Amino acid sequence: MTVGVCTVELEVSDSNSLKDKRQVLQSLLTRLRSKFNLSIAQLDTHGSWRNATLGIAHVSNDAQYTDRVLNKVLDTIEQETRVIVLGCELERL
Repeated sequence: MTVGVCTVELEVSDSNSLKDKRQVLQSLLTRLRSKFNLSIAQLDTHGSWRNATLGIAHVSNDAQYTDRVLNKVLDTIEQETRVIVLGCELERL
């Protein structure tokens, strides 16, 4: 069994309140969960209007498949025009 874990730091560019940030993140998280069948949650920076840290986990029998899924997830996040990826860290457990 392979567990892939990814931590992504984001900036929600047009957010002027926590409500704006929450709307953007909820939309993104729902889309990623349904498209890729993975676990994803906001980890910290809850009080910041513009910054968010996401934790993403994917479990599979195939390490290469897990890597491909997490890379596609990152590509999808980068294509989202309402957020800017500030950094990401991938690891396999």
